[in-house]
Amino acid sequence: MAAHPQNWISPEEYLEIERAAEFRHEYYNGRIYAMARGSPRHAIIIGNLAAELYHALRKRPCIVASSDLRVAISQSRLYTYPDIVVACGDQKYVGSRQDTLLNPTLLIEVLSALTELADREFKAEHYRRIESLKEYAFVSQTAARVEVYGRNDSGPWPVTEFSGPDAVARFDSIDTSVPLAEIFAKVQFEEEGA
Repeated sequence: MAAHPQNWISPEEYLEIERAAEFRHEYYNGRIYAMARGSPRHAIIIGNLAAELYHALRKRPCIVASSDLRVAISQSRLYTYPDIVVACGDQKYVGSRQDTLLNPTLLIEVLSALTELADREFKAEHYRRIESLKEYAFVSQTAARVEVYGRNDSGPWPVTEFSGPDAVARFDSIDTSVPLAEIFAKVQFEEEGA
């Protein structure tokens, strides 16, 4: 996240600017940050996983959205666009527009070289502050691997790793399992040393 030189702006000003913007930006503590562009592999993984989750949850009171649904973490003053958002039950939004969700159940980030450190450290720290959040997950785009972090009210969020094309990722927060073969369908991984 690279900040634009600017004076401090309020969350309300950010939302007004962002709703009119051609490109997406994140917001943290009075500053606006341009978002990195994703690769074709990143887009395929998001599409595959979002489709699998939608199919599994289509008859349940849950929504599945890709990176166009903004999530607000009000106590952190962070507004961000996770790669995939799942919200079950009644959704709560900032204001009357339904473009900034307050109560996700599951957040998923597809890691890239440019965003991995921010996703794993900065965003994960803030995600854990969302009261409604039951799990967040990181999906590799260099290997068939998914890490799922589950809420543990007594301490650190334990991680379960699913690895390899025959593995099946389990998302307990939504009572759903997804084969990694489906998440990574049509994804071409680069060979070592290539």
